[in-house]
Amino acid sequence: MSSNRYRAVLLRRSPALVALGATAAIAAAAWPGVARAAEPSASRPGTGNVVVEWNHALLSAVQTPGAEPATIHPTRAFAIMSLAVLDAVDAVSSEPAPHPLRFNVGRRAAQDAAAAQAAHDVLTALFPTLTEAHDAELAADLAAIPPGYWRTAGTRLGAHAAADVLRARADDGSSATAPPYQSTGDPGDYRPTPPDEAAPVFTHWAAVRPFVLRDGSQFRPPPPPALSSPAYAAAVNEVKGLGQDHSTTRTSEQTTIGRFWSAPIQNYWNAIAEQVALAHHDSTAASARTFALLDIGLADTTIALYDAKYAFRLWRPISAIRLAGTDGNAQTTADQAWTPLAGTPADPSYPGAHSALSAAAATILAFAYGDASFTVSSPTLPGVTRSFASFDDAAAEAGLSRIYAGVHTRLDHTSGLTLGSHVARYTLGNAPINALGRNHE
Repeated sequence: MSSNRYRAVLLRRSPALVALGATAAIAAAAWPGVARAAEPSASRPGTGNVVVEWNHALLSAVQTPGAEPATIHPTRAFAIMSLAVLDAVDAVSSEPAPHPLRFNVGRRAAQDAAAAQAAHDVLTALFPTLTEAHDAELAADLAAIPPGYWRTAGTRLGAHAAADVLRARADDGSSATAPPYQSTGDPGDYRPTPPDEAAPVFTHWAAVRPFVLRDGSQFRPPPPPALSSPAYAAAVNEVKGLGQDHSTTRTSEQTTIGRFWSAPIQNYWNAIAEQVALAHHDSTAASARTFALLDIGLADTTIALYDAKYAFRLWRPISAIRLAGTDGNAQTTADQAWTPLAGTPADPSYPGAHSALSAAAATILAFAYGDASFTVSSPTLPGVTRSFASFDDAAAEAGLSRIYAGVHTRLDHTSGLTLGSHVARYTLGNAPINALGRNHE
């Protein structure tokens, strides 16, 4: 399958997409120095991997308060940037070579320039208040590549790629006004939670156009068990014991886990991918492929997640436990003073975001690398690290952490794992085989 078809699949065949292979061929004729020999690429400062460094810049951007509208889910920015980088790097392959015998050396330089320019242009468009920092990052990247044909070729391809992807996603529904949420007040129906009772977030996100999925409901899980069922009672009673702020049944290790994973889950997985890509000494092209698959999978899982959350509208554990006297289940008892270990997110409980996004990430990264050992750090527990021998182990712990934190039940966890796995496998299965392949092979 051609690289152009790959881009069409990931962009949902948007009419705004321009075929970068054709753009490269047209632009090459106008670039000065086409007949010059390829110039060697210079080693870059920092990690030496331009894709990882720009991913890290995006991680910093999404953690900067106010840098992006609160109504735009951060996974969208990761997907757009990584897709633009992949398009730019992939387009270099179809560019005519000034000197075939030295093409590969120059192509590495062009790929770095293309990746840096594409990432920069996306970030300055999505995070305009951080333009100065991103301009400085781009200047440093380009200064590490000798001037000439390859750098110019790369930057022009990168600019085209960023413009194309931004244009294709401009009307994806992410900027729509989020509809207000109104609880019915019935037992089981989600309602804002103490102490702040914040309005539910991302009520419009199920309608955002996916990158690969047909629509957000494609893998919608089955409804949660009825409130009167033994399965529901078992799940609520488990989190009632393990997730309470002063639980006597939660172990010290479980308390650490509950606190460790309490930041936005997509940030952990992008940081994990950075670490593993560097450990495997991935090339620019391999890194671009990995982050595109990872972040598109996370973005589509997020869309599917909010489709299910607002389809089922299941209340959070704090409501289920405090109002257990209204659920019609003799196996649950109310505790109106019950408080979770962590703050409850402002959206329905089922399925769990940490579980869904972690399963998607683990599936995609395991495809790219097989088993890999890595260590995770957390902004919520500075100085504490967790080590894992596989992506699945980390995904399972991240999902279970939300039970220990008191904000999800096991019902949310298991449905989230299934949803994320389905989306990830669909993402992998609907990208062309010649664009994939394990990075360690």
